[in-house]
Amino acid sequence: MTMKEAVLAAIKELVLPELQTLKQEHGELKATLVLTNKRLDDLNLHLADQSRRIDDTNKRIDTIHVDIIGRIDAVHTDLISRNDETNRSIARLYEVIVRRDEHADLVGRVRILEQEVAELKRRVAA
Repeated sequence: MTMKEAVLAAIKELVLPELQTLKQEHGELKATLVLTNKRLDDLNLHLADQSRRIDDTNKRIDTIHVDIIGRIDAVHTDLISRNDETNRSIARLYEVIVRRDEHADLVGRVRILEQEVAELKRRVAA
């Protein structure tokens, strides 16, 4: 065997098995990469579905929010109306109470004046 053949045989013995191992591992890595990519695609589909569901839920929440705000505004308007009516009723009641109080005071003053007039008439008659 010549030196060239010996070196070539040594290289084949050392490098070729290593090359075969590398090719096999490369094939396994490719297969693993394909499976990983498939799982990532499935995960992306799942996330897109979840995102769509979240968007649908957000739309429903927005609709409910608008409905609740409308109801709150209606209740607020109703309460303001009732409060205004109650205030008017209290004002009328106050007017009636003050008039009754003034009336009672006037009745008392009229009695005093009647008594004074009766006293004056008695003095004039006497």
